[in-house]
Amino acid sequence: MKLAKVIGTVVSTRKEENIRTLKLLLLKDLDLRMDLKQSIVVAADAVGAGIGEVVLYSTGSAARQTIQTKDRPVDAVIMAIVDLVEVDGEVRYRKD
Repeated sequence: MKLAKVIGTVVSTRKEENIRTLKLLLLKDLDLRMDLKQSIVVAADAVGAGIGEVVLYSTGSAARQTIQTKDRPVDAVIMAIVDLVEVDGEVRYRKD
């Protein structure tokens, strides 16, 4: 699993039938200081995340393990909205 911030949405009016019902979000990875990294990922949203939220996502075969993405052609899925990140006793992120 990786930490990321939702920075946008991806809208596609024409797409493969198996992903037609999935909401696609644009993610930017976070480091342990909670700073944005350069890498960007498009992920299927399995939990109802929104822009600005910090999320956990998985890629590869793990991305097809949620109820919404099972047996679908996705390579990244958001599976949790983060409430708190603490590193060595220091709170780095707390959801308002």
